[in-house]
This record gives sequence, structure tokens and C-alpha cells, in this order.
Amino acid sequence: MGEPAEPGNQAEWDTSEKNILAISQNLSGEYFRYKGILFPVGIYSPESISMVENAEVQDDDIFIVTYPKSGTNWMIEILSLILKDGDPSWIHSVPIWKRSPWCEAIVSAFSLPNQPSPRLMSSHLPIQLFAKAFFNSKAKVIYMGRNPRDVVVSLYHYSKIAKQLKDPGTPNQFLENFLKGEVQFGSWFDHIKGWIRMKGKENFMFITYEEMQQDPRSSVKRICQFLGRPLGEEALESVVAHSAFKAMKANTMSNFSLLPHSMLDQRHGAFLRKGVCGDWKNHFTAAQSEAFDRVYSQQMRGLPTFPWDVGPEDASPDCDPGPDPGPHPAQAAEAPPPCP
Repeated sequence: MGEPAEPGNQAEWDTSEKNILAISQNLSGEYFRYKGILFPVGIYSPESISMVENAEVQDDDIFIVTYPKSGTNWMIEILSLILKDGDPSWIHSVPIWKRSPWCEAIVSAFSLPNQPSPRLMSSHLPIQLFAKAFFNSKAKVIYMGRNPRDVVVSLYHYSKIAKQLKDPGTPNQFLENFLKGEVQFGSWFDHIKGWIRMKGKENFMFITYEEMQQDPRSSVKRICQFLGRPLGEEALESVVAHSAFKAMKANTMSNFSLLPHSMLDQRHGAFLRKGVCGDWKNHFTAAQSEAFDRVYSQQMRGLPTFPWDVGPEDASPDCDPGPDPGPHPAQAAEAPPPCP
């Protein structure tokens, strides 16, 4: 698995590594339901999710909330840098899952001792399962959305290498399950519609993967403003540079290469695959696109317009998928790994 660069606390790292190894040996690819939502066995449990619902929240807590495969790790990297005023030493010495631990995981962020303040935590939970105490607190949530077409492609590929997830089956089967919400963490539509109701609240920020791709510098400035942590020009440039896709891909602490193959099998390709917008166009057939659009228009009727609703997502150079579009899902027996 390799050793972390500049470990801050070797005993703490050893404990974390043992927890990961123990969890990785109990991954079956089976799911359980909690209040109607599917969760992978081994990573989560009914007890761990119930604990989140009833957890205590501190007013300076910062939560990153996303539907899976919507840029969670990118946001963790950005916030890790902002909290250190652009200094990259933290992101180069501590694994990303320790910098922003998961609320609903069996080893829950809420149960970890000696967390620095403010606590930075991540969650994929739909709003109805999130910590009730948050809604009466000053704690902050940054919700990151992404074009669901890119989400489903990324999730399909991720399901090929993540050992806690069941085999996705054929692309058509997986797309059908995704549109019905029969995937981990339930319906994408329900997830975003639930959380979008928080827009306008002082302690809630909504931002999209597409906005961040198009103008990362302005996006980081918006996040800093929301957190009340303005950065000078040099620090701001450092955040943008060190959270860029190529920088994350090269960072052992952020590219998930420290995880064992029994948890995440990267022998079939790197976890951080492309980090682009619009890759779904390289995968969807015309029939799949039509089927998706039918459900999308029904489910999202009456909601505000999102960046992916207007014009081609990959119109700007920042969102250019570039060469090597990869195989069509129908030929993806050895599918490449997901976007971050």
C-alpha cells in the first residue's frame, strides 16, 4: 500500500490503515435499505446512518454534501487548502479521507476523536437522513451538483473497481436502475431536489462541477467568501494550482493509491480518470439519451435551470474531453475508472 509522505502521527496513521484493511475484508457487493435508500454493506450500516441523524453538530462544522461521483474529492482538496491558507503541506501529508472523513461511514466522522476545529466532513446523504441538529445550527453545507449524465457514466465505471458496489450489469440495466433510484444513496433527482430547497439560507452554498471547471479561480473565491475566509492573491493561486486535476492525480494522499485492491482495484486504471465535463456524450447511445431526457424533464419540472441545461457542457476549453474518449459502455468489459 505504500507509506504516507510526512506522516503527522504514525500511531494515528497505523490505526486508520488497520480500520481500512478491516473494512476492505468485509465488502460483499451487497446492499441494505435504510428508510427506502440503498447503501453498500461493509462501508455503511443502519446504525452508522442512524448515528448521523442524531449526531451533535458544532456551529463551525463545514460539511461537503454531494451525490456520489459529483466532484466530492475535488471539493475536499479545495477546502483542505483554503483551511490552511493555501499551504499544501496538509494535502501532501494526510490522506484525503482523513482530512474530511465521512459522516455516514461505519467509522463515522462524528465518532472520531481529536478532530481539528473547524471539523471538515463529507456526506452523500439525502437531506431527510442528514443530521437533524444541522438545521438549527450555524454549521455550513457546501452542496456540489453535477450533470447527472456525467454522474451515471462515472458511477458505472466506478462500480467496476469499487468492491463495496455490486456489478453494474449492462449499460442499459445500470441506466435503468439509476433512473429509478435503485443505486447506492438512492435517486439523484430526489437528492438534488431535497437539498436545493436550502438555497438562500446563509449557511448553505450550492455550486456545480461545471461552474468550477469553467472558472476555478472565481469558484474558489466564492467558496472563500461563503466560509468567511478571504485569501490573498498568492494563497488563492496556490489553492487553484494544487487542487487542479493533474496535481490531485499526482498526489499520493489524494489519488486513493493508498487503498488496498480489496477495497478499490486500480489495476484496471486510475481512480482519477479525466476530471472533465460532457464525457457522457462519448458513452450514451441516442436511445439512452432520449430515455434519460424523458425522465429528467419529468423529474426536474419547475426547478431552476442548471449549467448543464443550457448549451453544450463541453463548449469551453476547460471542459474539453480531449482525446481518448474511452470505450462505449456496451464494450466496457474493462471499463476505465471514474471521474473524481
